[in-house]
Amino acid sequence: MRAVLRPVLAALAIAASTHAAFAAASNMPTQYQPDPALKTASMGELQARVRQACAVTQAKLQNVSEASLSRKCDCYAGRTMRAMSAEEVQAYRDTGVFNETARAKAIGAIDSCKLQRPSL
Repeated sequence: MRAVLRPVLAALAIAASTHAAFAAASNMPTQYQPDPALKTASMGELQARVRQACAVTQAKLQNVSEASLSRKCDCYAGRTMRAMSAEEVQAYRDTGVFNETARAKAIGAIDSCKLQRPSL
């Protein structure tokens, strides 16, 4: 009986540690729930959300007011949303975060609009 139980326990321990490692490495919090309003938001509303997220993030990074970043975050949101494919927009609607390919486009927009890159 012990001979059978030992490999099963080892497999369970490995599975549990693998799950914990993937959760720790994820960019998305494990209890995160995307806003259901994303599903029906217009492109303009999505762009406004991206603009607001930019202003909040950049204000913290640069230690300035959100209002002072209006022009640069308009640039960022517009460039990012225009560059995204329909599939990337749908992934954003589904998850509330940019997928890997959309994230690359967003980094390009950060650089073009002369914003500070957040540490990832």
